[in-house]
Amino acid sequence: MSRIKMQNVRLSFPNLFQTSTFGGEDTGKFDATFLLDKADNASTIKEVEAAIKAIVKDTFKGKSPGDDRICLKDGDETDREEQQGKMVLKASTKKRPLVVDRDKTPLTEEDGVVYAGCYVNGICSLWAQNNAYGKRINASLDGVQFCGHGDPFGPPAIDVDEFDAFGGGEDEAVGF
Repeated sequence: MSRIKMQNVRLSFPNLFQTSTFGGEDTGKFDATFLLDKADNASTIKEVEAAIKAIVKDTFKGKSPGDDRICLKDGDETDREEQQGKMVLKASTKKRPLVVDRDKTPLTEEDGVVYAGCYVNGICSLWAQNNAYGKRINASLDGVQFCGHGDPFGPPAIDVDEFDAFGGGEDEAVGF
C-alpha cells in the first residue's frame, strides 16, 4: 500500500460526512474525487503513477488490470468541464475520513467549509484488489484538509434578491 499526499487540489463529489448513494441505494462508503492539475500538481501525478506502476509490477506481475480499473484517470477523456487539464483520482473508505481545517481543527458538515470546488490537501492510500470481485487498483480515502475557496461546482447558488417581495398575510394565497 502506498500513501499519497496531494496538496492544493480541487475537491469534487465529496461525501465526507455521510456515506454516498448510488441509484438511490446507500453505498456504505465515504468518498471524494480529487482533481490534480496536470501542470500545478505534476510531481504528485508522477508519484501516483509510480505507485500504480509498482502495484502493477508487484501484484499483477506487470500486467495492468486495464485503465478503466485504475483509480487515476485522465480528465481530458471525460466530458466534464471541471476535469479538463486534470488527472482525476477517486478514493473511498467505509470508515469516516478525517476532515480538518487549515489549522487542523476537525470540521463537520454543518461548518459548510468543505464543498465541491474548494481546494484541499488530501491523503489516500493506493492498494491492489485481486479477488473474486476482480482486479483493480483502488484508493482508500484517509483524510482531507481544507486549504482554500474555489468556484463551487454545480449550478450557481440562488440569491434572495432573485425573489420579489410581496405583502399579505401568511394564510393569504397568491394567485398567478
